[in-house]
Amino acid sequence: MLIACVIVYMAATVAVGVYASSRVKNSKDFMVAGRSLPLYMNFACVFATWFGAETVLSVSAKFAHKGLGAVSGDPFGASTCLVLVAFFFARTFYRLELLTIGDYYHLRYGKFVEVITSLGIASSYLGWTSAQLSALGLVTNVLFPQLSLNESILIGAVIVTVYTLFGGMWSVALTDVIQTAAIVLGLIVVAILLGNKAGGFDVVLAAAHKEGKLNLFPHVTTAAWMTFIGEFITMSLGSIPQQDVFQRVTSAKNEQTAFVGTLAGGLFYFAFAFVPMFIAYSATVIDPAYIAHFKAEDAREVQKILPSLILHDTPIWCQVLFFGAVLSAILSTASGTLLAPASVLTENVLQPFTKHFSDKTMLWLLRTVLILVAVVATLISVNSESTMYEMVESGYKVTLVVAFVPLVCGIYWSRATTQGAVFSILLSVPVWIAAEYQCAEHSEQLWRCVPPQLYGLAVSFAGMLLGSSMPPWIKHSQPDPAELAKKRGATMGH
Repeated sequence: MLIACVIVYMAATVAVGVYASSRVKNSKDFMVAGRSLPLYMNFACVFATWFGAETVLSVSAKFAHKGLGAVSGDPFGASTCLVLVAFFFARTFYRLELLTIGDYYHLRYGKFVEVITSLGIASSYLGWTSAQLSALGLVTNVLFPQLSLNESILIGAVIVTVYTLFGGMWSVALTDVIQTAAIVLGLIVVAILLGNKAGGFDVVLAAAHKEGKLNLFPHVTTAAWMTFIGEFITMSLGSIPQQDVFQRVTSAKNEQTAFVGTLAGGLFYFAFAFVPMFIAYSATVIDPAYIAHFKAEDAREVQKILPSLILHDTPIWCQVLFFGAVLSAILSTASGTLLAPASVLTENVLQPFTKHFSDKTMLWLLRTVLILVAVVATLISVNSESTMYEMVESGYKVTLVVAFVPLVCGIYWSRATTQGAVFSILLSVPVWIAAEYQCAEHSEQLWRCVPPQLYGLAVSFAGMLLGSSMPPWIKHSQPDPAELAKKRGATMGH
């Protein structure tokens, strides 16, 4: 029964993706759904893309193990990011009428900065996408134990790639509406069932409070505080200069929808992220034997707590709801994280070689790049032993160091120059990499336990200030936003 339902659900998802291809007439439709999504679809896209495998399986398990103090990055940092985007970036993004966030860097700073930041943004998605494919493999492996984990990952990668390949952003939007409903309904019902099985909502909360799981600031060492702060800043600021955020803002039908959809999606994400945390901790209350997963040498073992409990200790209808919700969370996020880097690489890195391509050729190029991104992410997923939470955070370090400062200074500091952006990037990256080699997370020396990406962020700001204050050896004449949109639109079907 469960296996049949899973197969039918996956087949239906692919079918929706194929149907979405009928709405794709050009590259603009593929990348930003023709800038026509109503509020409910825009909201669903924001929530479903961010509510991924790491939220359901990895963040929840980390909370069950170490408490709220260990999940400052997600959901606290992640939801903060969406709120910041809504208030300080959404209207600017929407008014420019550009197709990718890389286009903004071209508009503000020129081609060199555009290419470097776009490469950084695209590479940051590999960790996030790999996390979703790992989760899809884990769930598939639990359901089909006769398959190896790597075989399960490969099967999941093919499914996600196929339905995203056909419909692009329209596939993401249509499936996200369905998947959001499945996530919310499925996890709420499972939380009620397991909460009652553990003795009631009050019993679970009392147990969590007694064990100190609800303390957001339980840190007693400098190193622990540095980790807490580093994860929060990395997720809250490093997630802002991302193509998936930009796509969801610019795919809205109007500016107000872009603002409300992003804000509502972020707030709802924050509130609902506590549901899988409650479910995960309920599992340890129901059967303390699951705590043994926390002591496994392979950190990924902790992510099996929920799937194992649901599969062995709940009725079939609960299993269907849970695995439907988990698969929805994974598929919705994975599709978005495949489309985003493919869009940036095609539009901003390959663009000098595609000036004379027809829109039909560009559409095929987009799909080809998407397949290549999927292949690389799958290879990383197969060979990595990191948890999903660690994979996602590692990706955002790149954009925090490379892309955040040029973006925020470009919008809010009129004196920011191309030279400042170049200095910001060229100075911050070597410092960040060098700090990675010197970092010792549990060191008693403060300078060694500061997260390396924070050194990179500080130098990035310093580089922007220094470069923008010096005589302008590197110059850039800013094009008119409408002209750039028209120019790119001629190529990209705008």
